[in-house]
Amino acid sequence: MGNRIARGNRWRHPLKMGGDVRRMDFNYYQDNNAGGTFDPQTSGNGAYADAAAFNKKVKLLWLGVGTEESPNTKNFHEALDKHGIKNVYFESPGTAHEWLTWRRCLNDFAPRLFR
Repeated sequence: MGNRIARGNRWRHPLKMGGDVRRMDFNYYQDNNAGGTFDPQTSGNGAYADAAAFNKKVKLLWLGVGTEESPNTKNFHEALDKHGIKNVYFESPGTAHEWLTWRRCLNDFAPRLFR
């Protein structure tokens, strides 16, 4: 499914996998750290290095995946938790990278934008 970051009144909804945080000064942008090792000092050009600053800038870091997909998103979620980066993790039971996963993820994600 992918991940989302909401910041202030702006949010980004990338649907592709892979990538890192970009342009934290402007907006957001997180995709799954697919297959890589998460290092908060270097991932996303160091955007995760200061957990408190990241958590202050980013209103919502949301990660969603089907349970039949690769464990990369879950591993990324666990690494974020370990380093104190606030995030929301959602699993769509019994689905892979498919329409039903996206639909369930959107159902969980969309209301969070208005909280």
